[in-house]
Amino acid sequence: MATEIEKYIINKIRELRISSGLSQMALSQKIGMSSSFVSHVESSKRRAKYNINHLNEIAKVFACSPKDFWPDTPIT
Repeated sequence: MATEIEKYIINKIRELRISSGLSQMALSQKIGMSSSFVSHVESSKRRAKYNINHLNEIAKVFACSPKDFWPDTPIT
């Protein structure tokens, strides 16, 4: 099960992905992962999660900083 901070990051990336018109498969492929990787991360039934390297690759796709996926303050 994902922690609150993991859920925050997953949701933040989901929002960016959707607003950019990218499918889960397209984002997976752009970061060099299997076509179902993002789908597995976004599913609450799977244990897949983004790691630091994934966040860096996703930031390249969205032309932003990896820190843009993190909250401004700690999640309590």
